[in-house]
This record gives sequence, C-alpha cells and structure tokens, in this order.
Amino acid sequence: MKASELQNLDIAIVGGGYGGAAAAVALSRIGADVHVYEQATEIREVGAGIGLRPPTLELFRTWGIFDEMAAVSSPSDCMEILTATGELIVREEWPGIHEYAQENKTRLIHRGDFVDTFLKLIPEDRIHLGHRMTSVEDKGDRATVTFANGTEVSADLVIGADGIRSLVRNQLFSDKPPVFSGSQAFRAVISADDAYGMVKDDNFRLYVGDNGAMVYFLPLRHRNQVSFDITALSNDDTWAPEVTGDYISGLLDGFDERLQAIARNLDMAAVTSRGVYDIDPIDQWHSDSVVLVGDAAHSMLHHQGQGANQAIQDAGGLADALVAADSVKDALVRFQAERMPVAHKLQRISRQQPDISGSVETAFPETTSL
Repeated sequence: MKASELQNLDIAIVGGGYGGAAAAVALSRIGADVHVYEQATEIREVGAGIGLRPPTLELFRTWGIFDEMAAVSSPSDCMEILTATGELIVREEWPGIHEYAQENKTRLIHRGDFVDTFLKLIPEDRIHLGHRMTSVEDKGDRATVTFANGTEVSADLVIGADGIRSLVRNQLFSDKPPVFSGSQAFRAVISADDAYGMVKDDNFRLYVGDNGAMVYFLPLRHRNQVSFDITALSNDDTWAPEVTGDYISGLLDGFDERLQAIARNLDMAAVTSRGVYDIDPIDQWHSDSVVLVGDAAHSMLHHQGQGANQAIQDAGGLADALVAADSVKDALVRFQAERMPVAHKLQRISRQQPDISGSVETAFPETTSL
C-alpha cells in the first residue's frame, strides 16, 4: 500500500498483551493510526520469564526499539536440558545468533517488562483500558467492534490479539475450545539470592524428571531474579487450579535438592497456577477486514518458548504485508500464507516434551525438518 494509504489506515487492536502491543508498535511504524482496546482496567506486571529469540531481536532492531528491550533483559548464549539431578543431556547455542549483521543473542526478560516496554512506545491516548469486546462484525471494507461499556468502534482493520480464549476467533473463525495438554504449570519469580547458588550464568536450563515433571529455570540477572516454573502431568483440567505448597514441592521428589528447597520455600501468594492449554491449528486467520495474531491465531504449549516470539513475528509479518500489498484484503491473504505454515509447525513441535529415556539430539527441534 502507498504511504498515503497507510497513513489513512485506521486499525483497532483487541487485546493489550504482548501480541497486541507488538502489533501496535509495528503498525504505527509504517504510519497507520492504531488504537489498542484492552479489557483490563489496568495493565499490571504478570507472568514470568520468557526468552526473546534472535529473529525477534532483529525485528526490534528494524523497529528501532532494540535498546529499550536490551535495557530490561539479559543476553543468553545457550539452553541446557538436564536430568532431574543435574546431569547434562544436551547443551546447545540458541539458533540464529550469528545470522544477522549484528550478533543477536537470545535475551531473557520478564513478561511484565516486555509488555511495559512496548506500551511505553504507544501514545497514551491510543490505549483504551476497560474495553471488553462483546462482538465483532466484518462488513467487507471495514469492521465494527462493540464493547461491553457501550462503545462501538469501526476500523479499516480489526486485529484479534485477545489470547487463547479469543472471542474474535470464536465469533468469526473457529468455535473449537482450547485443548488441555494433560499438564499443570506453577510459576513464580524469586530472588537470585534464594536460588542456592544455581544462578551461575545467563543461560536457560530445563530439568526433566522421570515422573514427567519439568523445571524451567530462567535467570533474570538484570533483576537479580529467577523465573522458576514447574510443569507436571495432571488429569485436573481446571483453568486456574488451587494447590498447596506441599503439593508443589512433592512434584520435585527425586530432583536436585536445591530445586526441592526452592519449591518448599515458594511464597504461594506469588505463585501463578494454571492448566496448560493450547489450541488445535485452525484453517483461517482472517476475513476481509479482521485478522488474528498471536495466541488468538496459534496458541501453543510453552515447551519451546515460542508463543511470545511468534506473536512478535506476526506483528512484523502483518506490517510487511500491508506495505507490500495493494489493499488490506490482499495483505491479509499474504500475511496468512507467510505466517501460517511456520506457526502450525511450531504448534505441532510444542506438543512434544523432552524424553530423557531416549537420546535427545537437539534442544531446538524446530531447526529440523518434519
């Protein structure tokens, strides 16, 4: 689309998480008039640590926001998969570090800092809190979104960035519910001083137990913290399960004593408990003037740490498609053709869990062909 057309393009984004915030930044960079509508009345620091992969960081360089993200993250050289007691199974450099003009090491960041950095780049009058979407209608050349507070918004393009339980997806593209993985996850951020000396560098470690439990140990040394995540098998599909500290620490029987001690000392008020869900791949992400991005389009399990990265790649891909295409409709066709095969592959891979009973050839199965 021509620069003048992009400048006259009004876009409404439903959802202010990392997918929506990233899309707002990317699309503002090409000149579009972007507004974000978030159902929460405030955007608080939530979640735990994530790893920003080299392709994501290269996009940040393109958008001119790399320094802002680097200021609130730590560079990491590699990932390790270990047994429950700490024997090394595989140690591998993050893929893609050396594929760009400048070295892009994966950077470890707290999700709250990640979203907050994006939001600081969006003018305050473009962020609308307390807007819970109730309906969306594609009218061909424009789409209309209605919110519970009575607000109705019409835009050239509506972006559904409203997460795994996306109402935009449910109303226009697929009413299939999220899929329970047979696991629960328990997340906390602790001080590195309480990690019994296990923070020795800036590399991510995954400890895998014989009982199917896994510990994701992700240092956030710029914060002097550690993101500590236990994922364990469970038949309880409760979305936000209520468990005790004894239950969580019991999941790590047979693990390194230091990991067990961390689990025993967790402040349960600061632990986020959730059933682990994703969605099955869907065949359509867009209509003429509505499109899905991030978890709304392709929510995936966290085993490969790709959810946030693929949401960012969606934002970049959508911006590129709008620049290259002759119309919004054509751009959405181009966007889906480019991004869907990648996302569907990663959804499949993310359903694979490390199996230490056999040989683990790579920490990054996405780098191999399927």
